[in-house]
Amino acid sequence: MDELVLDDAQRTAAAALATVAGRSGRRRWAFPRPVPRGVYLHGRPGRGKTMLMDEFFERVDSKRKCRFHFHQFFARLHTAIAESGGLPAALDALLGDTELICFDEFHVHDVGDAMLLTRLLQTLFARRIVLVATSNYPPEQLLPNPLMHAKFEPAIALLRAHLAVVAVDGPQDYRARGCRDRICDRTGFSSGRYVRGHRPGADRPTAVPIAHLLLRARAAEADLLVVDFDEVCGKPLSAIDFLALTHTYRRWVVCAVPSLRRVPVDAVTRFVNLVDVLYDADLPLTLYTEVSLPELVRDVAAAPDLERTASRLSRLPGARPASVAEPAVSGEAWWPTSREGLPK
Repeated sequence: MDELVLDDAQRTAAAALATVAGRSGRRRWAFPRPVPRGVYLHGRPGRGKTMLMDEFFERVDSKRKCRFHFHQFFARLHTAIAESGGLPAALDALLGDTELICFDEFHVHDVGDAMLLTRLLQTLFARRIVLVATSNYPPEQLLPNPLMHAKFEPAIALLRAHLAVVAVDGPQDYRARGCRDRICDRTGFSSGRYVRGHRPGADRPTAVPIAHLLLRARAAEADLLVVDFDEVCGKPLSAIDFLALTHTYRRWVVCAVPSLRRVPVDAVTRFVNLVDVLYDADLPLTLYTEVSLPELVRDVAAAPDLERTASRLSRLPGARPASVAEPAVSGEAWWPTSREGLPK
């Protein structure tokens, strides 16, 4: 993009990214020397964290850089561990000579993933690889379960020691606002729909094998998968399983989606993971439900990341009623104009 109009929180984050890229932008920030080897951007959904990270990633002048959604990286890591026989060899295979790695939606809810992540962070910083991450959580709120949180405190200390931690938490959810203002790009994920009612037409039931079970689909033809919520979210499927399904099915329809407060928390978590996977892959998602989007996510207890899910679903036509356009974002247009290298 040629010009970004940033709010105050976004400008602070952009300045931190520019500092890591070897320049201070229009302000100098009191980061300790040596320059932090990365940035951790955290805040509520839709505040522009991913947009800032992606702009930074595109402008860094390096061929030894990679960007992952967190689910995507962990899927590759588990595959590499199985193929190589251990974590050190798996990390060697995945990282290679990488000098910059960007993670979108950095989150930790599982103690097993937390242990893998701690080893990953130790490896990244030992190799002086620059890390940029976005998250809905400040470091201290990762792995929030009080019975397990202490196991992740060494990793939190690593994040604080090596990264500039910056809150990007302005008052506006730009993702939802853009769609209310009818400037939402209706391609990829956003070319799906949020439909109040039942799916019309006849079903063609079929069984889709995935992992250790069969998924009973209403239809599975070419690149289209039509499946009920209870089937895709009620069975023990992981984000890795959803990623595997996207290799074959590039258009998704999920039917009979209930108010999420009426379903078990495990099913809610799978729904969150499914939306994450489809959103990051930019694949069309159509939902059929009897409830509005606010009602869908209202009063759901113990469901991490559901606010992000609601923000992402707001991009679907039909998810939100039309409203009067809001004022343009205030703030000066600014981003470093030249391509930058990384700290050595």
